Amino acid sequence: MLKTVVGHSNDPDSLYAIAEVLEQCHKSLSGLSPQAGILFAAIDFEHTLILNQINQTYPGIELIGGTTDGEMSSILGFEQDSLTLMLFCSDNITIRAGIGRDISQDLNCAIQTAIVQATTGHTEPIKLCITLPESLSTSAVLILDSLNQALGKKVPVIGGLTADRFQFKQTYQFYKTEVYSDAIPILLISGSILFSHSVASGWNPIGKRGKVTKSSQNVVYEIDSKPALEFYHHYLGERVPATEYPLAVFDINETHYYLRAPSAVYDSAVGSVTFFGDVPEGAIVQIAETTHDSILSASRTSMMQALQNYPGKEPAAALYFSCCARRQILGTRTKEEYALTQTCLTQSLPSCGFYTNGEISPLEQQGISCFHNETFITLLLGEA
Repeated sequence: MLKTVVGHSNDPDSLYAIAEVLEQCHKSLSGLSPQAGILFAAIDFEHTLILNQINQTYPGIELIGGTTDGEMSSILGFEQDSLTLMLFCSDNITIRAGIGRDISQDLNCAIQTAIVQATTGHTEPIKLCITLPESLSTSAVLILDSLNQALGKKVPVIGGLTADRFQFKQTYQFYKTEVYSDAIPILLISGSILFSHSVASGWNPIGKRGKVTKSSQNVVYEIDSKPALEFYHHYLGERVPATEYPLAVFDINETHYYLRAPSAVYDSAVGSVTFFGDVPEGAIVQIAETTHDSILSASRTSMMQALQNYPGKEPAAALYFSCCARRQILGTRTKEEYALTQTCLTQSLPSCGFYTNGEISPLEQQGISCFHNETFITLLLGEA
């Protein structure tokens, strides 16, 4: 069976924090030796020291991780400036880590390198990819397009972009004992793994839909052949585009959508609006709105749907990826988001997660993974 354990510390000292985390994990492991792990850490920790301590305790562990804008776990709930670690043990599931460096220089080469590393040792087909990429140097959509193409349609990619406490200056990615920037770490999983996921945001589209008629990556110039800023002003008056009013970007069937949050950068003269993610030309879009209660209830919806979709009896672990913009909007109510996911459970489930610079998952259970803003993603893991 899949055994997962979690450690979480809010001690500001790096050595004390990782010592506390490893002690918690050691007690829960009951003598088992973990095969792999995921580390979420606040930006100000001594990350190399922490990774070396983990590797000294569990030599050769297949570990990835990254910096955050807030952390959550089944140990402490929601915290800021903390450190949380999830470890995995199983005889029938293979988990291997890989790293692609300098993704802004040669993205496809970096992706291929990471996949070659992470496929070593697998004897069965890859079923799932978990990733925690760089968020500032390279388009997340391009990263995901390259990863989807390299892995194929049958391997869902789920994760979140590393963050830096809403500073947008530099994020870090972890691979075994190394700390990188401008990199993409991945875990590839094969064997008797069972999993499900769900996506929810709490934002609802309003008004009429429009078609993006001119855009360049994350800058939208025209919607319905008129300035994008005019599309916003039609519904919001003279208020500038803000994260509270993202665009819902619909899939090809116009049934499901992902969100694109405005970055607060716009050009009044040209009429363009810049977003935290690429918006393709030809996309059908609609302005979306929400309330604090709707944002919070989405975390519970995400967890409940993931439980309903789970193909086994009971999951062994949960991973959560929530957006840093949600945390900014929720403020002091952020802690309620994780707490609401736990109301769906009848017993404790080892879990951890972090606040990201963007989320990654398919819109549907069998769909191609895409990049999200302002979304809460639940990933449940277990063993057949």
